[in-house]
Amino acid sequence: MAGAVVLLSGGLDSTVCLAMAVREESAVTALTVDYGQRHRVELEGAAKVAGALEAEQLLVHLDLSAWGGSALTDEAVAVPDHAAISSGGASPAIPVTYVPARNLIFCALACGVAESRNCDTVYLGVNALDYSGYPDCRPEFVAAFQQAATLGLKRGVEGRPLEFRTPLISRTKAEIVRLGVELGAPLELTWSCYRGEAAPCGSCDSCVLRAKGFSEAGVADPALA
Repeated sequence: MAGAVVLLSGGLDSTVCLAMAVREESAVTALTVDYGQRHRVELEGAAKVAGALEAEQLLVHLDLSAWGGSALTDEAVAVPDHAAISSGGASPAIPVTYVPARNLIFCALACGVAESRNCDTVYLGVNALDYSGYPDCRPEFVAAFQQAATLGLKRGVEGRPLEFRTPLISRTKAEIVRLGVELGAPLELTWSCYRGEAAPCGSCDSCVLRAKGFSEAGVADPALA
């Protein structure tokens, strides 16, 4: 195979996904996007993860805070605690930490990198079980985007469509943690907290889901050691 592009945020899921790709592919490009996120510390984690797994990292700057619309890109919008999201009532089904069109944009960037580098595969660490309810993490989205990429890319028209792999999409967080340990992924370098402060807050949706995964896997979170 000609190689793969992996979307790497620096979080748990994308790190495990990168570890899988490094094991399976001849060459791997870890694509990280600086999109003006509040938790910019994850960019440092992504660089360290790529280095630890000996994958080339490509950092792209694309400031999604230009239009905001998310607690992750607009400082005026507070990151809610997990309890506020899960309590129902007035809380929306899709939380304010959803970034408008983020995965749509990221997948398009990955397609451009993959086509320019003649890579055959794009890996996405999206998950549709233990996640926050984002619409762009669902299997239906990935299938639809792959069809669009086949129609819109030169290589797709020529009969060499990109393959989109989502190896974590139907796994629980606990299963992802166990897989990461099995693969020797550098979980100690990952960052999940949405607030991006000096230490993980422990109360945002991402922190709570991460803690749940490690707890159910019976594994101590090495990033907190």
